[in-house]
Amino acid sequence: MIGLQELDPTDKRILRALDEDPRVPIMVLAQRLGLARGTVQSRLERMTSSGALRPNSSRVLPGALGRGVAASVSAELDQSHLNEAIAALREIPEVLECHAPAGDTDLLIRVVATSPDDLYRVSEEIRLCPGIVRTSTSMFLREVIPYRTTGLLKEQRKTAGADGAGKGS
Repeated sequence: MIGLQELDPTDKRILRALDEDPRVPIMVLAQRLGLARGTVQSRLERMTSSGALRPNSSRVLPGALGRGVAASVSAELDQSHLNEAIAALREIPEVLECHAPAGDTDLLIRVVATSPDDLYRVSEEIRLCPGIVRTSTSMFLREVIPYRTTGLLKEQRKTAGADGAGKGS
C-alpha cells in the first residue's frame, strides 16, 4: 500500500478533491485541478491497485442496506487457531472489518445488524467461529464523527521534525 509519505502534492490534491466529491467524473476532476485526464486516471489506478483507495462499495452506508445497528465485538482467541478464526469471520457478511490490536483484546471486529436481536445473532455467530474463546459486544448508540481522512491529507505537522524523529536516515 502507498503510504502518506509516498503521496506527492498532486496525489494529495486529487485525494482531497475526491474526499469532497467522491462521485465526480475523472474528466471533471482533471479540469477542476488543472491536470490532464490521463494523469488523474493513472494516479487513481496506481492508488487503487496499491490499496491506498478503498473500493467504491465501502461508501455504501450499512443503514441504507437495512443494517442500522452497529457494534464492536472484542474477541479472545486460542492463538493456535488465529487463521481459522479469521477465515470464518470473512464468511460473516455483517463483519465490516477486523483488526488485531495491541493489548488484551486479540481481535476487534466492527459489525452491523438489522436490530438488537440480529446483533445478538451476529455476536453468537462470531463466538462460534473456530478458535474464538470469548467475546464482548458493545453496541454503538450513534456516530459522532463519521469516517474521514481529509485531515490526514493536510500538510504534515512539524512536531516530528523538531528532534529529527520520523525522518528517514
